[in-house]
Amino acid sequence: MTKETTIRVLIADDHPVVRRGLSSLISITPGMELVGEAADGVEAIEKTQALQPDVILLDMVMPRKDGLAAISEIKQHNPNARILVITSFAEDDKVFPAIQTGALGYLLKDSPPETLLQAIRDVYQGESSLHPTIARKLIRELNQPPDLPPTEEPLTEREVEVLRLVARGLSNQEIGKHLIISTGTVRIHVSNILSKLHLANRTQATLYALQEGLADLD
Repeated sequence: MTKETTIRVLIADDHPVVRRGLSSLISITPGMELVGEAADGVEAIEKTQALQPDVILLDMVMPRKDGLAAISEIKQHNPNARILVITSFAEDDKVFPAIQTGALGYLLKDSPPETLLQAIRDVYQGESSLHPTIARKLIRELNQPPDLPPTEEPLTEREVEVLRLVARGLSNQEIGKHLIISTGTVRIHVSNILSKLHLANRTQATLYALQEGLADLD
């Protein structure tokens, strides 16, 4: 992210106090700009289409349409939308569907401000960001039989290397330095990995790597 880059953020939460707090935090943070607020899921979808924000901060429990329905519809209109769930709920029936539907990050509202700001930057860059509680839930989920579809075209040795590093949370630039290849080449490898494995984003790729024993969260 260059000095000139400004991350345009949309906040979707039905609690005015939460929106006000997030708005204040973003407004005083260099490199970030609040472009809009939504008080429910329907408004979140409408404002996402109208404003085209870089990152959407989305609550899971909202009137008219909940967060999961909003994520699904937003991703239908814009598969590249970067969504960071900010919620009070860490129940499995909310966490896993949100990630499977396409959210790149999932943070709880008790996260420190600096953690939230870094998560916004990570999601803007296309990286995953998970609250430690959520990461632990993912570990438990790995004990269940995987239901991910098998790939018809196996990953190459280089793609497996890239996948391992993605699962460790490295950015494309960091992976490029580690493997001594260009960032553009890394981006192509990541795209091929997601396509072959029928996955939506790097968070799902990380979960796949964990399920297949290619990486761990330690």
